[in-house]
Amino acid sequence: MNIKQTIKIMLVSALLVIGAISLAGPTVSAQPECGGVPTSIITCDQSGVGGGAENTGLWGILLLAINILTAGIAIAAVAGIVYGSILYTSAGGNQEQVKKAMGVFTNVVIGIIAYAGMYALLNFIIPGGLFT
Repeated sequence: MNIKQTIKIMLVSALLVIGAISLAGPTVSAQPECGGVPTSIITCDQSGVGGGAENTGLWGILLLAINILTAGIAIAAVAGIVYGSILYTSAGGNQEQVKKAMGVFTNVVIGIIAYAGMYALLNFIIPGGLFT
């Protein structure tokens, strides 16, 4: 592979990582109170009364878990890109190490695409989408 292909792969990987990071939900800094008890995961409007599953505490925990997984995938992708970059830059003409680095880049891209596919599938399966 030449340097142009490598740069293209790295740019696409960086864009995918930025996209994965942007999928992570906003962080909550204030602790709302529900019945006088401070809580940081669910709020009082998630009482389970009327409306369906979106008004339950379990829904809030599901959203939290998806956000944590998204952040974890982003961190793992960045770590994979850094590892592959270190392998590539330290290859020094060793074709086996260059091949291993390209394999790492390919696996990172496949992982991000697989997670994006899972995210899209969840939005399709769950009525009204996951984050409505």
